[in-house]
Amino acid sequence: MKTIWRLLRQDDHGQQFIIGEFASEAEARRELQQFESLHHKQTYWLEEISPKSKTQNPKPKIRLMIVAGEASGDKHGAKLIGALRTLRPDVQFEFFGAGGDEMRSAGAETLVDAREVAIMGALEVAKALPKFLRVFHRLRAAANDRKPDLVVLIDWPEFNLRLAKRLRQDGHRVVYYISPQIWAWRSYRIRGIRRDVEKMLVILPFEQDYYRQRGVEVEYVGHPLLDSVRVTANREEFCSQHSLDPAKPIVALLPGSRHSELKYILPPLLKTAAKLQQTHPNFQLILPLARTFNREEIAAEIQSLNNLTLIERDTYNAVAAADLAVVASGTATLETAIIGTPLIIVYRASSLNWRIFWPLINTEFVGMPNLIAGRKIAPELLQDDLTADRLAKEIVAFLADLARLTQARNDLAEVRAKLGEANASERAAKQILEMLSGSTCPV
Repeated sequence: MKTIWRLLRQDDHGQQFIIGEFASEAEARRELQQFESLHHKQTYWLEEISPKSKTQNPKPKIRLMIVAGEASGDKHGAKLIGALRTLRPDVQFEFFGAGGDEMRSAGAETLVDAREVAIMGALEVAKALPKFLRVFHRLRAAANDRKPDLVVLIDWPEFNLRLAKRLRQDGHRVVYYISPQIWAWRSYRIRGIRRDVEKMLVILPFEQDYYRQRGVEVEYVGHPLLDSVRVTANREEFCSQHSLDPAKPIVALLPGSRHSELKYILPPLLKTAAKLQQTHPNFQLILPLARTFNREEIAAEIQSLNNLTLIERDTYNAVAAADLAVVASGTATLETAIIGTPLIIVYRASSLNWRIFWPLINTEFVGMPNLIAGRKIAPELLQDDLTADRLAKEIVAFLADLARLTQARNDLAEVRAKLGEANASERAAKQILEMLSGSTCPV
């Protein structure tokens, strides 16, 4: 047996992972240079392995490509990685693809950082098209070079559905975890999913029937937010940590995790904060900042708002401590519903995006809590209706009506119950392992 060369890396937490093994030093060094060119804050090195140092019974290896392009997907990807390792500690897993800090902490090699591509909307994507194409080709090339046993695409449909098409053409097996909301808008995308995706792992109960009726292999695994949404401090503890008064009303403002949302949704929220600073100075506004942003990005915009406190890396406790939350339509509305805090759902996009996409929506509501409840349990202020005057008036009226607040909490408890049981990440991991067991992969 010949000597082989092993390429390894160490993450920020000191964990070491094997990226690959090579028959020649030259081949190994070329691969090392490729990883070093990415400028990640991780350490890479080569190790020469003689035949005698090879173990007699090495662990079976599974190589998975996971692609998540948003903060929520990064969180779900990390949970999935943890569940796979827990279920199969006897397997040597290799994870690579796209993600953020949480997936890196879980041991994934992120060839693309989620913060690079936290963009949505036709105009914004068009402006960033060269970047998206580079990311697209980088991931496609990585899949073809490293030949994963399975590709797991997480949410992020504008990118991932296109990637699924190319990867399927390249001969890769694709599973999609967390479905695009094609039942709500742009339902024609079902044709591409049926063609390119081997199995959908869905997180809402009604999605299973929707896909089965349309000839798509599907499994309902439950909602991963039930695994990850955790409140660790009560209102008094949170207020003490952030210099707030628990006796005064607290309103949380969550403008979203994408750059386009920060651009279009944050300004009317800050104008609302300025208005309330004048009319209701006893209101305490808090702004939990998504992990995709840095404090410096909005510091200048909030410095004149004495009634607003910026909260970093403590979003769930912030929402739980609030009497009311103003939340951008998306994953955060469901997180708020699980926590049980009454909310107002807001959204605004560029005029072009709104004109393009609004006619394609075929549901009565856009907010996930309202869609799951089947009725409007949270008010929605969308596009031109999202103004400082309208929002301030809605906040004041909501907080003044104790019966309405109580009813909202009861309605959100109903939504939480409809989401089913926790442990979605574990069930999704079991489905992935089951798919691999039917292939040549050594599971």
